[in-house]
Parts: sequence; structure tokens; C-alpha cells
Amino acid sequence: MHRTAEGKFVSLNLLPNGSLVPRGDAAPEGEVAVGFDGKFATQGLIDLQVNGFDGLDFNRGEITGEQLDQALVSLAKTGVTALLPTIITGSPHRMVSTLRELDKAVSTSRLGPHMVVGYHIEGPFLSPKDGFSGAHNGSHMTAADLVLVDQLQAVSSRKIKLVTIAPEVDGAIEIIQALTERGTQVAIGHSAANADQISAAVEAGARLCTHLGNGLPQMLHKTDNPIFWQLADDRLTAMFIADGIHVPLPALQTMLRAKGPLRTILTTDAVAAAGHSMWPGPYTLGDAAIELAEDRSVRIPGSRYLAGSSVTMDQMVRNMAVWFDQTVPNLLQLMRENPLRFISDQHEAVPLGATDGVVEWETRSDEWFVSNTHIGPFTIE
Repeated sequence: MHRTAEGKFVSLNLLPNGSLVPRGDAAPEGEVAVGFDGKFATQGLIDLQVNGFDGLDFNRGEITGEQLDQALVSLAKTGVTALLPTIITGSPHRMVSTLRELDKAVSTSRLGPHMVVGYHIEGPFLSPKDGFSGAHNGSHMTAADLVLVDQLQAVSSRKIKLVTIAPEVDGAIEIIQALTERGTQVAIGHSAANADQISAAVEAGARLCTHLGNGLPQMLHKTDNPIFWQLADDRLTAMFIADGIHVPLPALQTMLRAKGPLRTILTTDAVAAAGHSMWPGPYTLGDAAIELAEDRSVRIPGSRYLAGSSVTMDQMVRNMAVWFDQTVPNLLQLMRENPLRFISDQHEAVPLGATDGVVEWETRSDEWFVSNTHIGPFTIE
């Protein structure tokens, strides 16, 4: 899908350059196909946490298919070919209506059926304590309730793939067990749980950590804290936001070493302020007003706590290459292969875009940039 200067969509049938990967012959998992002109192609990146993008807030409701297509085009330009749109904490009625409207937009859009592989529900089963709640509205935090998850699933044509839960809330362990038995992944996040509660959540089936190192107060015990407890458990795969803002580089490097390449996923936690053309200023995250600062951090105005991020997946590719000398195959492990394990479902005939999509890259000033992305029958330039 190519968006012209007039904003129209044009379907392209052929790849523009014979040196690139043919549409039906994508690069194998974790490998890179290099053309004669030095450009290269990879399979698409997968982002497990996207709250909004390119000015569109997925948590505001009343989204049209056309609006969603514009955001998905912008996401595709960052190398993303599959994602989990994320619904954050709100009243049960608000969360259900938001997901209903978002799913309708996905179904009526052109790129949505190819890119949206399911949904991530982040809340309201989280800690309402200051610092732990982050940008979520603590007044809507509740005990873990499978009925609400069922209500959300009932209005969605796509599966809820991931639910973030704080293990210490009432009913958390029981709902983790129930979701795991259904094949829904559970992540620990926005949690004030102690070591025993985290261990109990893992025993019940939790296998992910949502944006580890964040959703926490500024001040914690230097070693006896939720970050160390989750880093230490090899059953947990940790998601990190590699923007240089959420986690300082030395801490991120240490966390990456602790989890290793097979238990690390990079995600953006992007909000409406994310995207290549977003200017500093006011945006929204559900009911909350948020602000993109000059340093690209996103916060609730007047708060020291972050409210999602403005980073893009292709920028994280460049960041990781510069900061830690990561190669493209290494980054595909963190940004495609590892997240793919958590959204694949043997009961689904087609993993809805998860294995579809090819990204063409080019090198500029020794850094990698997306030139074209191919998703289903569409090419995005």
C-alpha cells in the first residue's frame, strides 16, 4: 500500500527492484537477504504493545477504518508488519466500548486484517499505588475478574493474545491460571508484588514482563525489588523499551545480559505521539492528557512519570546497533522471532499477518532505514 501525496491508497503488484526478496520467497526466520545494490530485506518486525501511533489514540474510541489505515501505514514505514493494539485501564464499560470500536475499525480497514494479530489488555488488574500505576487511572483498578476479559473478548473478532496483570491484586493467580489454560499469554506489569507473589504468578503461567524497569516508583530498594526478582526468573521473557529514556543505557545493557537473546523482546509502548512526523505538544492516552517533550519523552503534564513512548521500532533498531553493536539477525531475534513465539497459536489456521510481510532496508550514514514494507497485497513506501 502506497500513500500518495494526496493521501490516497494504491495497491502495487510487483516489487520495484529485482535485487530484493521476491514477495513469495521471504528471508528465512532470523536471516537477512542482501541484494546486489547493498540493500537488504528482512521479515517484518512485531510489536506487542502499541497504544496509538501517528496522532491516533487507540484508547479514545470512535476510530474509523480510514484513520486506522493511516496509522498502520505509518507503523509499516517503521518496519512493523504485525502488532497487538493495546487497551489500557478504564471503566469496564469504557474498555469494552473502546475495544469494540477498535476491532470494527480493524475489520473495515485495509491493512488491519493483515497487521493486527490480536490485542493486548493492560489493566485494570494493576496496582493503583503511586508510581506503580504510571499513566493508568488508579481509580479504575480492580480485582482480577475473568468476566471482564470475557466481555472484552465477546466484542472482538480477534483473540486477546496478552493480558498484563499485577500478581498481588485479588484473584490474580486464579485468572492467570485460567487465561493460561485458554492459551492467552499473561505478563507481569505495573506491579508492587513481592518475590513470593511474582513466583506464584510464574507458577500459574505468567511468562512475560511488560516494559520491565518501568511502571515502578522512582525509589526502590537497591536490590530487593521487582526488577531483580523478574530478571532472576528464567521462565520470564522481558519486554524492554530501548529508547534511552525509559531505562538508562547501562541498566538496559545489564538487563539484556541477564535475560539473554532468547528471553528478550523489544517493544515501543507507543502512544499517539509516536511516529516520524510527530511534533512536541499535547496528545491523549485514553482519558489522560499527555505531552510529548522536546527530548521525545512522553509524560502526563506536570508529572515525573512516563506515559508510554514516542519511539519507533526502526529507531530502536538503530539505537541497539549504535549502543550495543547489535547486528540485524540479533535484532530480528528480539523484535520478530521472540514476540512471534508469544502470539502464535496452533489452533489458528492462519496467524493473521504474523508470518506475512517483508521489510526492505537501506543504509544511510552507516545506519539502517526502512525504504519499503510489503504486507499482504500492499506495498508501503
